[in-house]
Amino acid sequence: MAGFRMLPEDSDISQQARATAPATADLVSDDDRSIAADSWSIKSEYGSTLDDEQRHADAAEALSSGNYRAAFDYSSDKDEPDAEAVSSMLGLQTYWDAAYDNELTNFREHGHAGEVWFGVDVMDIVSSWTKSLCIGISQGHMPNNVDEIKSESPEQDDKYLSSWSVLDIGTGNGLLLQELAKQGFSDLTGTDYSDGAINLAQSLAHRDGFSNIKFLVDDVLETKLERQFQLVMDKGTLDAIGLHPDGPVKRMMYWDSVSRLVAPGGILVITSCNSTKDELVQEVESFNQRKIGPSQEHETTKDEESCKDHSFRYLSHVRSYPTFMFGGTVGSRVATVVFIRN
Repeated sequence: MAGFRMLPEDSDISQQARATAPATADLVSDDDRSIAADSWSIKSEYGSTLDDEQRHADAAEALSSGNYRAAFDYSSDKDEPDAEAVSSMLGLQTYWDAAYDNELTNFREHGHAGEVWFGVDVMDIVSSWTKSLCIGISQGHMPNNVDEIKSESPEQDDKYLSSWSVLDIGTGNGLLLQELAKQGFSDLTGTDYSDGAINLAQSLAHRDGFSNIKFLVDDVLETKLERQFQLVMDKGTLDAIGLHPDGPVKRMMYWDSVSRLVAPGGILVITSCNSTKDELVQEVESFNQRKIGPSQEHETTKDEESCKDHSFRYLSHVRSYPTFMFGGTVGSRVATVVFIRN
């Protein structure tokens, strides 16, 4: 359910050590840091494929039309008095650069892998569920309930999964890609706007025997990637983008960019702690309406057909997360939803 935050789990640091760590007013708590996941892209050394001012202008114009909600509607901190300050801090590249520089230092000195956003259990569910989803699609099915897909054999599964090109946006320490590699995926790429995150992810991958995973510094909002991928993963990146002071505009830029990274017929798997499944579906529908525009009586143009080709539709979602009752509504702290690109 939107509005709840999951504490990140550290695969190497004990709970006792976490409990005894000194707290100061200048440090951000793990609870605050868990609002965002991995990291996201604000600025890249590669520049932009589109004029940045024009992208902002287009997104702001569409926002004014009422297709998107205000930033506080996406923030899990909307009822907290310091929400604006927290959002602004989490929107700064300097914050994430410092965070990953610190984790990279901890890895070099102590071998710590860093935090697993949303926790190890969620990461395991996402990776195994995504495997079943991709196998089902490879078998010619468009499954609504992924849990019903049956694996044929490990050898056959690897054959299906080897044909899937995978991109993890806002990869952070890259541990999700390592889990996907264990599931049988082999064409794996991770991007992040933070040099420290990419250095950490590369170091962990080499240490753990996953040197085939490719990691690149890239901005998902102004991506320079020319390749399209059949599977794009987002674990918390859209959440983090929504916490930026210009969150609504940047979320719109996110959908414009991601629609070009996902290959036609490919899928986007989003894991969020700030948006429910229904809210993500609604956001995709708003993106589709903005791209396609109102129906016209005249004959469809090539440009209109191209916009339709970049739209998404809901395919399935994870049903195995624990749920709870709150305010008469059954929900979950985490939602994982998959969309297929037309």
